[in-house]
Amino acid sequence: MNFPKHIFKAYDIRGLYPEELTEDLAYKIGRAYGQIRQKELGRDDAVVVVGRDMRLSSPDLAKAVIEGLTDQGIDVIDIGLASTPTFYFAVSFYGYDGGLQVSASHNSKEYNGIKIVRDKAMPFGKGTGMEELCELVENGDFSEKKIKEQVIKKEGVIDAQVDFELNYASLKEIGKFKIVIDTANSMGAQYLEKLFENLPQIELVKMNWELDGTFPSHLADPFVKENVIDLEKRVVEEGADLGIATDGDGDRIFFIDNEGNMVDPAILRGIMAKIFLQIYPKATICYDIRPGKITRDMIVENGGTPVVTRVGHSLIKQKMVETGAVFGGESSGHFFVKFDHGIYEAPMVVTLKLLQELTKEKKSFVEYVTPFKKYFHSGEHNFKVDDKIGVLQKLKEKYSDAEEIDELDGLSFIYSNYWFNVRASNTESLLRLNLEADSKDLMESKLEEVKNIITN
Repeated sequence: MNFPKHIFKAYDIRGLYPEELTEDLAYKIGRAYGQIRQKELGRDDAVVVVGRDMRLSSPDLAKAVIEGLTDQGIDVIDIGLASTPTFYFAVSFYGYDGGLQVSASHNSKEYNGIKIVRDKAMPFGKGTGMEELCELVENGDFSEKKIKEQVIKKEGVIDAQVDFELNYASLKEIGKFKIVIDTANSMGAQYLEKLFENLPQIELVKMNWELDGTFPSHLADPFVKENVIDLEKRVVEEGADLGIATDGDGDRIFFIDNEGNMVDPAILRGIMAKIFLQIYPKATICYDIRPGKITRDMIVENGGTPVVTRVGHSLIKQKMVETGAVFGGESSGHFFVKFDHGIYEAPMVVTLKLLQELTKEKKSFVEYVTPFKKYFHSGEHNFKVDDKIGVLQKLKEKYSDAEEIDELDGLSFIYSNYWFNVRASNTESLLRLNLEADSKDLMESKLEEVKNIITN
């Protein structure tokens, strides 16, 4: 089999199991990562966390990763079944030297992957180590084994994480709510179960709660409309105050209002920016380049400094480190908090802060978010094209009269009444289009215009 270099992506490793990602490859990834960290740390006695999601192939792949690490002379902290935020917490809160999480996030059951971090949950991706790792996995000599180190199974990480993150909101300031939650039989159920045990005033309606790596209900990607339709209906049927959906590894979270409509993540991150700027006046807030202008409006209105980033959880975390940002958010439902011990996705903190804010304002979710619905967003549209560079050049020629053309990540074209971004996916062979405008009619007409250019 040819070496599957294509599964070493910008943010993580992800491929079909077992056609592309095998136990042998996972072993080599563990060995190679161990070598890289030993070299970076200048010592052999590194301690690395390994976690995994509920996919059927995850136990065997995690076992292979652990064997690779221990053969390299690395001590392993095995946290077992854990969401990606819990994995990040374990690495950073306890001060370990790095970690590998076996998960393919929102991908279907045929896939698996590995997310990688350094100490403090610092990113390990394109430009921050992935290229070196890929080269070493492909060409490295792993025949020599060092003295096999120990594997410590660590219990209670999720309890410690919940206890820590509960301190980010006053539980006395959270009122009574009825919440419908759909975790798509995935890892979000683990931490949300623990979180709401501490909030007895909350009535939960659970959907697709049991962990099941075959995804029997639907794919664990709330960013796709069809995967949240049942949740949206259930919120209305139950007369609930809001709904919550999480993705496969639990690092993305989405909210449904009391009328059964998903709240735009750009609005949600704007709300979080407002809340964090009340705690940290004039602070920096990061957000990705995909259209979501309301976020910038709310950061500026609340006295903060907005910083635009490239798309990708590892890239936005890196920018948060560089700028000292206290909060960051992606259009895809990733919300990052700067803690004393590291920066990573914190869906529990976001949930607590939102419930606290709704309680304080004494408004329904719809009443609270309606004033922020100033712009009309197309949603994300994906296109398979043979010549990505040629399409981008064609767009650059067509929209050369834009008030601003930004090339930070793909191409962003900014006009006074509409703006859009077209970028190549870092995880799939696609071009992704996001467009926003001041009016629905303009959004729809410009969306068709740009789509026609891309497809023709």
